Amino acid sequence: MQLTGRAESAVRPARPADAPAIAHVQLVTWRTAYRALLPLDVLDTWDETAAAESWTQAITSPPTPGHGLLVATEGPEQVGYLAYGPAELTQDEAPSPEGPTTEVAALVVEPRWGRRGHGSRLLAAAVDLLLPTGVRRLQQWVPETDGVTAGFLESAGWAADGWARTLDTGTSTIREHRWHVLLDPTQETDA
Repeated sequence: MQLTGRAESAVRPARPADAPAIAHVQLVTWRTAYRALLPLDVLDTWDETAAAESWTQAITSPPTPGHGLLVATEGPEQVGYLAYGPAELTQDEAPSPEGPTTEVAALVVEPRWGRRGHGSRLLAAAVDLLLPTGVRRLQQWVPETDGVTAGFLESAGWAADGWARTLDTGTSTIREHRWHVLLDPTQETDA
């Protein structure tokens, strides 16, 4: 099932056979875009086979029915992915008054395939899948120093919502800001 895109570029639900390619896209992207954020020993000793096994598990046995994984393709190449699931509320936070929230856990496009619309197609496909389920808000945590993702989300109509958190990597800390967008149940995507 193809959710969005032209014949040469598309987005579809991930299949178990996609797991090695997803792990490879993750590795290349993390080594390229997050080298200054993540511990070097993690990036340099990356076990792509173990990562692929984890992705296979996420595809075949998601933790809840609200979890999903989409892949972006260009021709025969898998060039990006979007993983989502139910949003976790912070300690002091009440549920969104707009309705159910889904969290984009990862929106990754391998850098050499960037600026070709894959990120936009992934987001549009996620919206197409989630709107009929009643989801009315999407959110994503973005590292404070990741101006590329923040700029992309802003151009897609998202905004920082004022929440921040700090993650301990073992060798450093990463400060993240939460971005969000409200979904209009009457909106049509041009997918």
